Parts: sequence; structure tokens; C-alpha cells
Amino acid sequence: MSRKSSVTQTGPTKVEVGSEIMTVRSNRVVLDNSIGPADIVIFDGKISDVLPKRIWARPNLEKILDVGDLVVMPGIIDPHVHICEPGCPASEGFTCVTKAAAAGGITTIVDMPLHCNPTTTTLSALDTKIQFAKGQCHIDVAFWGGIIPGNQAELLPMLKAGVPGFQCFLMATGVEDFSHLSLHDLHAAMNELQDTNCVLLFHAEQEPSQWMPVQEDAVDTAEYSAFLGLRPDSMEVEAALTIAELCLQYKVPCHILNLSSAQALPIINDARQKGAPITVETTLNYLSLTSECIPPGGTYYKCCPPIRGKVNQEQLWAALKVGQIDMVVSAHRPCYQGLKDLDSGDFFKARSGIASLQFGLPLFWTSAKSQGFSFHEIVKLMCKNPAILSRLEHCKGSLSPGMDADLVIWNPERQFKVNKDIIHHKHKLTPYMGFQLYGKVFATLIRGRLVYLNGKFAPTAQGDLVVPEKKMPSRVVLPYY
Repeated sequence: MSRKSSVTQTGPTKVEVGSEIMTVRSNRVVLDNSIGPADIVIFDGKISDVLPKRIWARPNLEKILDVGDLVVMPGIIDPHVHICEPGCPASEGFTCVTKAAAAGGITTIVDMPLHCNPTTTTLSALDTKIQFAKGQCHIDVAFWGGIIPGNQAELLPMLKAGVPGFQCFLMATGVEDFSHLSLHDLHAAMNELQDTNCVLLFHAEQEPSQWMPVQEDAVDTAEYSAFLGLRPDSMEVEAALTIAELCLQYKVPCHILNLSSAQALPIINDARQKGAPITVETTLNYLSLTSECIPPGGTYYKCCPPIRGKVNQEQLWAALKVGQIDMVVSAHRPCYQGLKDLDSGDFFKARSGIASLQFGLPLFWTSAKSQGFSFHEIVKLMCKNPAILSRLEHCKGSLSPGMDADLVIWNPERQFKVNKDIIHHKHKLTPYMGFQLYGKVFATLIRGRLVYLNGKFAPTAQGDLVVPEKKMPSRVVLPYY
């Protein structure tokens, strides 16, 4: 029997999307050490108290959102999202990305530095991006910087402007003004970033020393197996070896982005045991999709690193369960149909990237619930650990007094079908079309304000830009799981 999910709104003023909530009441509130009935009391955008529901009564003059048996959790934090503004008007900008995120229960995203123009590799480019984002964001947005050859002098100024870290690549990116780093560049960057509160993000693919690239004219490029041969597991293994060695030498916190190959995990685990401060993420795409199911010409499945086989996926889930993988992210990078080369179905020519941001929580829960994952594990993987990585754990990732009142309210028993009518991404092309998912999001709150409620959005953008101007982030110790 499914749980009831009735919602009541008390007080003289009806609770509407965009309004400020004073108390959220539920029978299933996910706190740090328990799940049960509670009232989350909100004052001035912060959680002022969390009280047992049975002893708490609010005056009728205050707005209460009573959601019955719906689950109330900290808002999802996604630290790996590509927003292609400014400079790429055909792609997604801040408004549509953050609306889609709000509909998915995400309350904070951290924007990646490439796929915009200019790329976020200088302080000037960061300022430009911030100016474009102002007034457009329906949820909170922070920003990563980028490291490219020759921009070492920009790193500390960007840190002082509020970026929590920098992304880099170990092999060609295909982006003209975001080149990959040589080993010499990496040593220079790590030396510059020692003794700062900074994390270095690695797109962890690197060409192995002994490797013959796939010849395009020798394979059918409409077959996914040909693309898989172009990006073998050995690329991620080689990158993991490089990152582990650098991290052990410099002790600068390193984070491996979108891990797809489980073969790299033993290297990462060994480095951690030796004292390397390494964290690692995997994505919804690798946990939800397998190479065996990708049809010929299905270029809308293309991402880098690639989606691998079923056995590899099972290994990723097992590693996630025992804490060898720290977090689950979307790596959301939408592409319009023209860039996916759908007419020819050529995996070698099609642009890489999958849209998944809006469906992150239900995608994860649909698979995780049958594997024994708890609500607390969801909070750890999708809220707490991403907050720590993004240097936001002082205000986000937990339903504790003093934290931002960022909440997702959702029904884990409710099933729905992904179709174009409910997708809020600008471009609707996604391999998840038609999926039946569990875990429908009912409401999303940012600092106590309803930004999304049952299919409707706040009339004005309520999100903040999480960029403390000209202030070095306070030093924290990043735990590794």
C-alpha cells in the first residue's frame, strides 16, 4: 500500500509558489541521524529550529506547508553542470537550466568553466559570467574556474573572487580556447595552488603511452561500439595514475569528474590509503544507461567518458555502496539536435553531452531503491558530499539549524513517465525520453521561498549567485570518504 501524500496549507494566506514559508511539516523529514515527523521552522531564509511535530504548533498567522507523508530532504546540490551562457545563444542559458533544476529538487548548481564564450579561465571572464547570471537564476549558482596553459597568474585572483576550485583536462578537449594541460603545466598549477583552500577538478581521460587510435575509415561510425573503442577504459586508468601521483606529491585536493570506468577505482583507492586527498564522482548516465542498449545512430547517448557495459555499471554501483565513490552528479550538458548529427548518426562527429539535470533525483532513486540505498545515503551522495566539494557545507547540504532553508519535497513512491511536456530543459533531446521513473518532486524551496510547487514556478527568479566578492574562502578540511 502506498503512503498517503496529502498536502495541507494552513494560515490566513494561501501558500503559493513564490511565497515565503515559515514552517514545513512532514511525517518523513530526513535529518542527520533520523527520519521521522518534524516541523522545520524557518526565519530569515535560514532553518531556525527543527522540532518534533507532535509537540509543535504554529500560530495561525504564519504560513505552514504540511506535506503529510512526502519526504523532506536538504535540497540537491549538483556540482557538475554546463551552462552555455554567455556566448552560445543556441544552447542553454541560466534561466532554463535553473528552472529545470528547480523542477528536479536541485537547490544549488556549480557551473563548469567551458562551453561558454569567454570560457571562465580569467577573472574578467568570471565577472562577465556573473553579470549575465544576475537576475536569471531560479536556484543558487556557484562557479568553477578553469586551468589552461598559461593562465597560472589568474588562479589566485579567481580564488579570491569566490571560485572553490578549477577544472582541467589531460587530453584534447575539442574546445578552441580551453586547451588541455601538459605535465609541465600541471606541476606549475599544483605548485601555485598549494596551501590554498582549493580543489582541482580533473576530466580524467588521458591517452595511454601505448595506444593506437581507432581509424575512422576502418569502422562503422554509426555503431556505438566504434565510439567505445575510441575512448577505452585505459584512458581513465592512465589519467587516474597521473592524478594520484600529482596528488600524493603536492597534497592539493583533487577531484575526479564523471568517472565511467570502474577499472580506475583500485588506483584511486590505493592513492587514498597512501594519504592522497582525492574524491571522485560518477554520473547518472553511467548508473542508468549501458552500452548494450544504445542503438545504431543513437548519438543522443554520446558523452565523454563514454557509457560502458552492464558489468562495469554493476561495479560502479557496488563501489558507490561501499563509499569508494563520493557523489552522484548529472554532468548536464545539453545539445540541440543539429549538434548531435542525428541525420547521419555518426558518433565520431556528433557533439558530446546528455541532458539529465531535471531528472537526477528520480533517475538515481529508481535504480537505488532496489539496491538497498536509504534516504540518508541519497543525502550523503547528492547533498552533503557535493556541498563539501563546493565549499558550501557551512550553509548547505543538511537540515540543521543555521543552514540555508533549501529543501526538496518529493514522493518516492510516485511513478511518472518522462515526456516532452514535462521537460524544462531548452532542448528536449535526451536518452531518458519514455523512461518510467520513481520519485516525483512536489516542491523546491530556496531559503524558505517556494521556487517550484507541483508543476509551477515562482514568477521571479529567487536564486543567488554564491560568489563572495574579493574574499578568500575560509579554510576547511575536506573529509574523504
